[in-house]
Amino acid sequence: MTTRAEDILETDVLDEGGADAAAILNEGRDATFRGWVVPAIIGSALLMQTLNATSINNALPAMAKALHVEPLRLNLAITMYLLASAVFLPISGWMADRFGAKRILMIAMVLYASASAACGFATSLPMLVAFRLAQGCAGAMMGPVGRLVLLRTTPKSELVGAMSVVTMPALLGPVVGPVLGGAIVTFVSWRWIFFLNLPIAFAGVLLVRAFVPNVKEQDVLPIDWPGILLTGFGLAGLILGFENLGRDVLPPLAVAGLFGGGFACLTLYWAHARRNPHAIIDLSIFRIPTFRASVVGGAFFRFVPGATPFLLAMLLQVGFGMSAFAAGLMTFVSAVGALVMKTTAPPILRRFGFRSVLMVNGLICSASFMVYALFKIDTPHWLIMVALAVGGFFRSLQFTSLNGMAYADLEQTQMSRGTTTASMVQQFMQSVSIGFAAMLLHFLMLRRGETHLTGATVTPAFAIIGAITLISILWFSRLPADAGDEMNNRSRPSAS
Repeated sequence: MTTRAEDILETDVLDEGGADAAAILNEGRDATFRGWVVPAIIGSALLMQTLNATSINNALPAMAKALHVEPLRLNLAITMYLLASAVFLPISGWMADRFGAKRILMIAMVLYASASAACGFATSLPMLVAFRLAQGCAGAMMGPVGRLVLLRTTPKSELVGAMSVVTMPALLGPVVGPVLGGAIVTFVSWRWIFFLNLPIAFAGVLLVRAFVPNVKEQDVLPIDWPGILLTGFGLAGLILGFENLGRDVLPPLAVAGLFGGGFACLTLYWAHARRNPHAIIDLSIFRIPTFRASVVGGAFFRFVPGATPFLLAMLLQVGFGMSAFAAGLMTFVSAVGALVMKTTAPPILRRFGFRSVLMVNGLICSASFMVYALFKIDTPHWLIMVALAVGGFFRSLQFTSLNGMAYADLEQTQMSRGTTTASMVQQFMQSVSIGFAAMLLHFLMLRRGETHLTGATVTPAFAIIGAITLISILWFSRLPADAGDEMNNRSRPSAS
């Protein structure tokens, strides 16, 4: 409903300018939709994924009891989701170009919700793993395809603001997920963690159908099946390898075989892509400095978001003896800090630019994460929550900067494969960070001569991973001072 002032303004414009004025008014409304309505609708797809991912960790013990298996075996359900996502990510961009991003996004949301419901009805571990595979396949299409719609319908000068909007619904998952997951496990049933995706998907499909444009390429490149198989098996091998590091589930020789096979497949893909102009992942885009810094340099920073939920769960629940619900109440403030930052990121980037923000904020993020190493069992809870909120605030700015800069210098014809490539790296780093954190805790336990995790075992991992993220600054420092300024509406220095 419009206000009285808006009614008067619209009447005056139509009276004075006629059709031209009406066109200007409609153009303003279209810009409003581009600016926040369409990104918010696309974000509803990401909300399902983040809500599910942040809730399921708290439910693992209850799920194991209901399915009559050891809790450690339920890691397979998480790993299979990551595997399916890794294998299907390369094909998502091609499907959006071939059939239309809007259609694929709606199909993916329906499939994800259906697979979620099936997970909720699972009565055995094999059933749960099978449905998680289907859920991962659908999830692999939702994120990249939704982001592709945004990239092709939003001017570069408005893209940073639009990306801040599209991630706001997704950030509700980390805000609500830990608390909601703990409450569901404690007071209802773990199955409702999966059923919660149904109303979100229903509303999302209706909104996508009504408001999201169906963008697609007129000239679709031939699908690269050999490239899809090589990247899928390559990423699957590496993800399984990192997931089993330090967990004593597979023998060392099998883990080495997974790594060897993964690297071999990716090496073969590199040789394949050099000879094939239609390769599913265009390796030439890594020659673009802004994309390379965002994806390769940013990969080191992405150790933090992948390892944080795992390490905090180990510290608060295992090390400090807190319940899942109490730990969820404490850790959700990190996502609250991230949500607050989303409203301030665009003006900060306009003022200082990508290069300065990524370098200075990268140091702040690293320091704030290493502060977690000072947590002890008698540390006041309010102090822990303040530190978590501050860390979430600055990490959110770093993510917004990385995601925006990745597409700053890509041409429209490169957007599809650029989105696929960036998503694959993010998915890969999520698994790597969890595997690395588990391996790190294993070695810290051996070093201390302990057989069970304690708070003193977990806390040094925060300092080590925080230090690793500083490697990313090497890539950011090589960028020109005006890198990506077109996206931030920053004025470039005039030519002499």
